[in-house]
Amino acid sequence: MDFRIYEYLSVFIMSWLFVYGLTPFIIKLAKKINFVDKPEARKMHLKSVPLMGGLSVAAGFILLCVYDVIISSGRYFDPPMLGYLAGSVLIVIIGLIDDRWGMKPLYKLLGQIAVSFIFILTNFTFPELHRMFGSLFITLPLMLLWMVGLMNALNFLDNMDGIISGMAGILGIGFFAFALTNTTSSNQNAMALIALISLSFSGSTFGFLPYNFSPARIFLGDAGSMFIGYFLASMGILMAQYAGNKYNDKVFYLLPVLLLSYAIFDISLVSYTRRRDGRHVMQGGKDHSTHRINTVLGSVRVTAAIIYAINALIVLTSIMIFQIGSRELLIVCTVLFAAFFMIFGRKLDQVPIFIPANQKKVK
Repeated sequence: MDFRIYEYLSVFIMSWLFVYGLTPFIIKLAKKINFVDKPEARKMHLKSVPLMGGLSVAAGFILLCVYDVIISSGRYFDPPMLGYLAGSVLIVIIGLIDDRWGMKPLYKLLGQIAVSFIFILTNFTFPELHRMFGSLFITLPLMLLWMVGLMNALNFLDNMDGIISGMAGILGIGFFAFALTNTTSSNQNAMALIALISLSFSGSTFGFLPYNFSPARIFLGDAGSMFIGYFLASMGILMAQYAGNKYNDKVFYLLPVLLLSYAIFDISLVSYTRRRDGRHVMQGGKDHSTHRINTVLGSVRVTAAIIYAINALIVLTSIMIFQIGSRELLIVCTVLFAAFFMIFGRKLDQVPIFIPANQKKVK
């Protein structure tokens, strides 16, 4: 156990240091090749900002994942790990192409579906998929909806300095805590690997955060936000499987829904208000929960701190529920957080927002 603690600390620190040291070089490279995000009416920044942060975060994560497998006995580059890494690389490539040249929404969606299929089909057998929701033809669409939905939710939520890089680091710690609390003599190797992967992710995002916190010197871009969505969605599926199997209760599939509920809340709020107001859901704008909170508080840093605090509370609640193992507590807490977000959303909906002229509904 002492060795494992050392291993966990070393992986977290190395991923943090690698991304912290790499990001200044990525900033210089992005400026040199003009890979930047230019100001627009719907955006917060007033000058061009480098847009290759996702490459830095993903490089740290993938490198440490490879390290995690190499240094430890009983871990291999088997199909699940190779599929996981292949999905990580592919979603970053798709994001970089979109950041650089733009990509039609349909092509981006097809890329997200392909990445999701790679993860699902290399990590689950058909009998496992059949057992989860009683039929392969139910489980597979639900998993695809979950993964594609979260990749887009995190892409939507990446709209303000430091929001999802800090939030993602906190959620990564949550998955690490889940792996620790779920460790038994029969699954300790699998849980140790999930713990290490989660710490590699968390260390990478926290290593990037100093450059992304307000005022940001570099943005994640679609490559970074979709990669973060891919990680959280895939880990959420693994969390649901292990939690459901441990308690032999499919109600525990709600656990990752609770853990990732802030991202679900934000995309739900934006989708509902835009449709209600006659605007296209996929058009960018300053109408996210983060923009509305910032309008009230007048500080991007304070807004980020509030988002971090909410997600830390959700993580603590989720891990506590899992340790207790009460399905009733899980249901009650999920309903309570849903009610909180509905009330919170109604309050935020009353906050004035800026709508570009070309998005306003013609009466």
